[in-house]
Parts: sequence; structure tokens; C-alpha cells
Amino acid sequence: MTHRTTTGSTSRIHLVWDWNGTVRDDLDDHVAALNATLPRIGGPLIDTATYRALHAVPIRGFYDTLVGRTITDEEWSRSNKEFLDVLHRRPVRLRAGVRQLMLGLRAAGHRQSLLSLAPHDRLLAEVEQVGIGGLLERIDGRTGEPAHSKAPALAAHLAALGVEPSRALVIGDSLDDAVAAQEVGAVAVLHTGGLHSAERLAAAGVPLADTLREAAEMGIALLNSRPGVGR
Repeated sequence: MTHRTTTGSTSRIHLVWDWNGTVRDDLDDHVAALNATLPRIGGPLIDTATYRALHAVPIRGFYDTLVGRTITDEEWSRSNKEFLDVLHRRPVRLRAGVRQLMLGLRAAGHRQSLLSLAPHDRLLAEVEQVGIGGLLERIDGRTGEPAHSKAPALAAHLAALGVEPSRALVIGDSLDDAVAAQEVGAVAVLHTGGLHSAERLAAAGVPLADTLREAAEMGIALLNSRPGVGR
């Protein structure tokens, strides 16, 4: 198992993209995959609004909330595998305009990478399927059990890249993306069209954007306003 890394030029700002719900436009896929697994453990079918209102890390706790009880280890293991299998069979759709956005950011001298809590091997396969791997200096997914927070993975990701957190911009779609960025000292901008609703994201206290282009522009401007960044 390897982590995908390519050489990139040094620039003032490094963008760390989230995958599910951010670069990959897959909210509907997540709802469909969850509805394929929840009834097997006595859970209800849910709609998109419910998913966006309740989705949380750790994911096992999300299942507990939806089912209304603490699920067993066996139920969790089976449900998580079934969910990932269903999700992996769905066609990978990039969010509209993201490829062009990444190309423009690279042309402007910005560095980019991808960090996800999705299983690493599946993540690599999905990224290669849509052909954006060459735009990213590093691609990291989860290699162990589902995490309770993205912060440790983000710290390790930036360290592997040699990027100072104060020069990093995290673009994601969940509260955990904001918490992780804050814990390591990076800047976060959250996209409102992903797995968490805009109402929930507002509680994070970080900038919100309706498009990924707006998120990148807002984050870059914010980082450039910091003393010592890009100077």
C-alpha cells in the first residue's frame, strides 16, 4: 500500500482538499448507500435533509443515532463494509468545475493535496478513475479503523508534505474539517453543498462558501492577509 505523492513547486499556500462531499459530488450516493444498509440493523430509511442534519464523525456514532441504540461490533463491521461497497459501485462524479479550478490554482503556483477519512486504497482508485491524481502532490486516505477525528491525519499529512500548518488551507464540507484545521493551526473554508447543511456549518465559526471556487478564493485571500504569509 502506497501513498500517492508527486513533486510540486513551492508556493505561498497549500490547499488540502477533502474528498467525499467536497471534490467528489456524492451526497446522493451516501444517502443511497446508507439506505441500503440501515434497514438490515433495524434503522429507518432517511432523506438527504436528515443525512445532512445528523451526519457526524465518528461514523459509528452516526449509525447509533439513526438506529436509536448502540449497535453491536458485528453490526457496525458489517454495515460499514456494506456501505463502502455500495458507495464504491456508484460512478464517481467530480463537483462541477473542480478540475478546471485545480488546473488554475496550479498555474497560479499554489500547491494542492487530498486528505480523506475514506479507505486509502479505494480513495486512490476513485481519484485515478476521474484523472485528477496528477494535480495533487499527495493523496492520503484512512489506513486503519474509522477515525474519531480528522485532526491527527491532517497533522501527519502536512508533515509528510513539509507544509507549515499556518500556510495551509483546508477546503471541506463538514464540521470535522473545520475542527481539524483549527487544531493543527491551518485555515478552513467550508463548502455548503456537501454532507453537512449550511446551518450546521455556521456553528464552526469559519468562512462558508457556496462553490469550491469561492472557497479557494476566500481562503487564499485570508491566508495572504496573515503577517508573514507569502512575503
